[in-house]
Order: sequence, then structure tokens, then C-alpha cells
Amino acid sequence: MAGEGGTQQDPGGLTEEQAGRMLAGMNEVIRAGEEMRGLRAEMIKVFVGLGWTQDRIARLTDMSQPAVSKQVAKHRDAGPRPPLDLSLGQGDPPWLEGRLWGVAEDIAERYAATARCGPAADALARGRRHFTPENVDALRRLVEEDLRRYGDELAAHRAAYDEISRALDVPSRPDTAPAGPASVRRTLAHRLQRDRLEGGGDAGRGAL
Repeated sequence: MAGEGGTQQDPGGLTEEQAGRMLAGMNEVIRAGEEMRGLRAEMIKVFVGLGWTQDRIARLTDMSQPAVSKQVAKHRDAGPRPPLDLSLGQGDPPWLEGRLWGVAEDIAERYAATARCGPAADALARGRRHFTPENVDALRRLVEEDLRRYGDELAAHRAAYDEISRALDVPSRPDTAPAGPASVRRTLAHRLQRDRLEGGGDAGRGAL
């Protein structure tokens, strides 16, 4: 049949296969945009919980004041959330994955032309790749390769990675689930790990 295999051509001369390839990238961007909007909404909940003003939230999220007011009211109506722990050394998988992502991204920025972990870290940041067990294992292997390649130049990264890797191999079993969705915890851990590697120490806590 002419239509089998996605090769059917309409009178305009475009096959279904060609259209699928053309739209694949667009669909990816749209999905990533939806995920980022959802993550931004969750981050607003974090900011509200920290007691930040609506003006401050609007400025940082690049949203209008009425849009922020609507989001803030919605979150307040849902009731208070458990306090958020911003200490770096937490052991739940999303937090550890966020730290790993932060280590990989910092290596990629330091060695932009040669870091093996760069494309994977960028794909995670842009939403083209998700934090599946397979993708996390692949990122770990790439980070390990970069750490072997650059040796003493990445001593702080090696120390952070060793801590993350041990915890990922034997994840903690907290009595209660940590506060916040997995995507939010990854984002926070990623930022705090980057701040630590960039020499900010515990400055990431104040930045939030």
C-alpha cells in the first residue's frame, strides 16, 4: 500500500515521514516548554514558602504582577508546605541527580570543547533528555571519564562526585518523603552544587 511505512505523499509533494522529521524538533521544544512552565510554578511555591514578596518573585520569574498574585493565592489556598531543607548533603535520588547534573555542567563549562559530559548535561538542561536511571548511569560514566582525563584540575569535582556516587549506589530511605517535587529538588540541588564548586561555599543558601 502506498500509505504504509509513513511514506504516503499528498498532492503537495510532502511525505508523512518528511513531516514527522520536520515536526519532531518542534514537538520536543513544546514539551520542554510545558515542563519548564510546570517547574516554574513549583519554584514559585518554594519562593512563597520562603516568604518572598510578590514583587521579588515577579522580577525573578519574569512574570507580570497579576500572574504572580494569582499563583501565590493558589499556593496559599493549598495550605502551608513542609519546611524545605537546603543543606547540600541530602540522600534522596532526585537531590543526588541534581548534584550530579551540577557537577557535569560545571565540568562542561570549564572544558567546553573537550568535556565528554557536556552534550548530556546540556540535553538535561534543555529538557531533551530526562532523568531516567539509564540516562543518570550514562551521565555518571561520562563524568568519570572527564575526571580521569583532567585529574587534579578537578579535585573538588572528584570529591563531590565520589560523595554523590556512593549515595546513588546505596540511596537513603528517609522515614518521610523530602518536601517538594522531584523536579524542584533536582533544580535546587543543581544550583547549590554549582555554587559550591564555583567557590560560594554555603552561599547558595543565601541566594535562595
